[in-house]
Amino acid sequence: MSETASSSKEGSSLSFHVPMLNGTNYTVWAIRMKVILNVHQVWNTIDPGSNDHKKNNIAIAVLFQAIPEDLILQVGTMSTSKAIWDAIKTRNLGADRVREARLQTLITEFDNLKMKESSTIDEYASQLSGIASKSASLGETLEEKNCDIRQFLTFRLATRLIHSVEFP
Repeated sequence: MSETASSSKEGSSLSFHVPMLNGTNYTVWAIRMKVILNVHQVWNTIDPGSNDHKKNNIAIAVLFQAIPEDLILQVGTMSTSKAIWDAIKTRNLGADRVREARLQTLITEFDNLKMKESSTIDEYASQLSGIASKSASLGETLEEKNCDIRQFLTFRLATRLIHSVEFP
């Protein structure tokens, strides 16, 4: 469910839906919220952390529309939008050490991923894509380390075609 937020400045009015944060959409939620807070001209209360009291209250109001009640109860006593944003970020991405551990696990999973004989290229590509998506949600992109995946997949496909022609 999403809430509607409105803003009025110099006779113009904006109305839009604020996305609701859930356990799986933090990265997209954060991108959308940054845009919404920029539209309201209050993002600077979060980054770099302006002390404008009125803008801070607007940012807090918009954030409270976009988070579930249980999270509001956890961050409700915080007095700045920056503190609230950072608490939400930490809860969803984890502390730096946890984030780094998650990334290291994904890198190991990526390095150890091998295409099974029974797998299709689509299934293998889907596994690679899943790892890349998880990595991106933690703020990192996986590089094609010392291998060209397209070249590998082409070789693998060619090998399977040769085997299917040789052994009908």
